[in-house]
Amino acid sequence: MLTAEIFLVLVGLIMLGLPIAISMGLTAVFFFVALGETDVLTMVPARMYSSTTSFTLLAIPFFILTGNLMNSGGITHRLFRFAQNLVGHFRGGLGHVIVVSAMIFAGMTGAAVAEAAALGTVELEGMIKRGFDRKFSAAIVASASTIGPVIPPSIPFVIYGSITGTSVGRLFLGGFVPGFLMGIALMIIVYIVSRRRNYPKERRATLREFLDSTLGALSAVATPVIIIGGMVSGIFTPTEAAVAATVYALVLTMFVYKEVKFKDLPRILWETLEASVRVLFIISAAGIFGWLLIHQRVPETVIASLMSLSQNPWVVLLIINVILLILGCFMEGICIMLLTIPVFMPLIAKLGIDPVHFGVMMTLNLMVGLLTPPVGMVLYTLASISKVPVWALAHELRWHMVALAVVLFLVTYVPGFVTFVPNLFMGSTR
Repeated sequence: MLTAEIFLVLVGLIMLGLPIAISMGLTAVFFFVALGETDVLTMVPARMYSSTTSFTLLAIPFFILTGNLMNSGGITHRLFRFAQNLVGHFRGGLGHVIVVSAMIFAGMTGAAVAEAAALGTVELEGMIKRGFDRKFSAAIVASASTIGPVIPPSIPFVIYGSITGTSVGRLFLGGFVPGFLMGIALMIIVYIVSRRRNYPKERRATLREFLDSTLGALSAVATPVIIIGGMVSGIFTPTEAAVAATVYALVLTMFVYKEVKFKDLPRILWETLEASVRVLFIISAAGIFGWLLIHQRVPETVIASLMSLSQNPWVVLLIINVILLILGCFMEGICIMLLTIPVFMPLIAKLGIDPVHFGVMMTLNLMVGLLTPPVGMVLYTLASISKVPVWALAHELRWHMVALAVVLFLVTYVPGFVTFVPNLFMGSTR
């Protein structure tokens, strides 16, 4: 019964308009006091601090900084030109270009909202000028940006790996195939809708144009190679890989492309600091809330409840997916991850489900949540940028979400889509 009361108080505080982090922290403090565990409160600051001091979590600000440097350094225009020459000649050309750009840009930033904001304005202007409907343009930018945290590097993977002790390198490698499946599924939707609405396609690029754009994008594409290659070869830890990527981005944007000046660095660093603090504050509050859940044996209660419904791993994964999709309608993805990982991981271990498979599945699920009203962060970001009403944009996104749901189903029930690449490069763990 206490489990239900804890979550009812949490949901009540969220519905009152309090930020998620504050809601989790206050819920934990309230129940510790109500249960007479006031001596525990003296440990709250230390618990908040310890939740954010994992060496792996240091990768987060460096990945954010890498993305901000790339955004400010003209990389987006080079990637857009390369993608346009690669797939722009298919029906619905610029729609395909946006998906491919998002897949490539995913190798430079691990945050979907950052990707939507970085690419959104440029891509929307280009599509509307070419005759695409504003709602469709905003919908494809929104759905394509969810690929970012699945194709490495990925901030959700770093957080999941830090909490669960799962190899971040294996998670990064495990995201490649699901990320490409997401891209292919969205390109199919773009093609079908474009044929029905007679959207235009671009002219086919000449060989010279294609080679020029490839060379222009090559230096930017090297970022994920540095990150993944360094981790797989054992040269870098995830945090060291993030630092190496930041140094590379700094050299590339300041001294090669010369589009980032010294005077731009304070702004870029401040934006990075703001984004990092937001993420780490949520993690620190989730540390207290997770402590409460463990203290009250909530994970054991949830495990017993789910196991009473079924002990079949595939049925349990279906139930977990439904729970995560429902939560995604009301909460931000990282908050859901921090809230549910302490509850679900003992169950996953008990059923023998690969934690890498589960981590990628969970992240993909939470990306769908970024598009769902009423709290989808990417949905609101694109509605703001495009000036399309939120519910009109949500309606336009319906087929995109169906496509992503199909990919989620495949990733859930065909673990090989996740585990093949990590097992190929890093060996099987079984």
